[in-house]
Amino acid sequence: MHARTRALVAAALVLGVTAGPLAVPAGAAPPVVRTQDGPDAGALGAALAGLPDAGTTAALVRVGGTGGTWRGSAGVHDLATGRPADPDARFRAGSVTKVFTAAVVLQLAGEGRLGLDDRVRDHLPELIPAAYGGVTVRQLLNHTHGLPDGDFPGKNLEEWYAHRFDVHDPRAIVASATAKERVAPPGEVQRYSNIGYTVAGLLVERVTGDAYADQVTRRILRPLGLHGTYFPGASPAIRGPHNHGYQVFPLPGGSTELRDVTEWGVTDGWAAGDLVSTTADLERFLVALFRGRVVRGPLLREMFTVPAGVPGATMSAGLQRYQADDGRVLWLKTGGRWGYNTVIAATRDLSRTLVYSVNSTDAKGEGMNPVAERIMQAAFGRR
Repeated sequence: MHARTRALVAAALVLGVTAGPLAVPAGAAPPVVRTQDGPDAGALGAALAGLPDAGTTAALVRVGGTGGTWRGSAGVHDLATGRPADPDARFRAGSVTKVFTAAVVLQLAGEGRLGLDDRVRDHLPELIPAAYGGVTVRQLLNHTHGLPDGDFPGKNLEEWYAHRFDVHDPRAIVASATAKERVAPPGEVQRYSNIGYTVAGLLVERVTGDAYADQVTRRILRPLGLHGTYFPGASPAIRGPHNHGYQVFPLPGGSTELRDVTEWGVTDGWAAGDLVSTTADLERFLVALFRGRVVRGPLLREMFTVPAGVPGATMSAGLQRYQADDGRVLWLKTGGRWGYNTVIAATRDLSRTLVYSVNSTDAKGEGMNPVAERIMQAAFGRR
């Protein structure tokens, strides 16, 4: 690593992300594979140019489909050493976990072990009070359940950071939510939140008599050979090779500080957001899911059906409908944990797929990370 680059990285780490783009270390240019009528390699390469910068320390991208493939990585493994980002690294997939959870619930429905129109209270009577007795399994999955959010300690980033190693019990999270008044009558409003999928994870455990993570592993991870994907449980660390995540923290007086937030517990997310994975594994899962190898038969349609009669609804069971700049309809899922942003996205016919992990320095901030936005535009730009 050049001395000038090392000095700039050190300055960003100590003073915060107020400088412009940092030089890309030698060897960090994104490798490209392109076939005829494939992805726009030039646009994708440009989307990753200049990393690390003030908003992104690393990015890993895989674009696929019937038109060809593109693989790219840029940025650094960590700011302390400036080593190039590991393209095969594990990362926190955040709410992409919900797609796995939805798939397992739909599998159980296909086996007749629960029904999508079942009232959740019938399966979890000690946890779901009568006030929420009308909520169905389908409504958990498409975010129309009307449940309020659970309670967690802290009211701002600094306080959440202080509690980053807390271990949360999903049953306690649900109990804190159902003690409140409902947000809306079930089936009338779509409001994205984690709580429905926390309940869904507990539903999986009740129906199967097995741990949620073990069920996903047995039903999805192992059959698909997703060897880089796992559930960390109470451990705040990422096991195996991974690129570090960073977060900008505000300081008194208006300045900022950049902290390494790679180690941060994920039990607050559990079945809604605790998965660790790789871009290769998520791409394999995405393709298998869309081809009907994970959820079979008519139940797969639930993942591509937005609830009718709900104003502004865009979310299905586990996925979200999105119209790209070129007019194509995508089905996707985003995920955000401190230091990490993830997306899986594809057209229904798999003519174009995208998986990325972007190490954003404000992974839960308002608006889309600029690098992530450039990647989406390059992958699904106007034809």
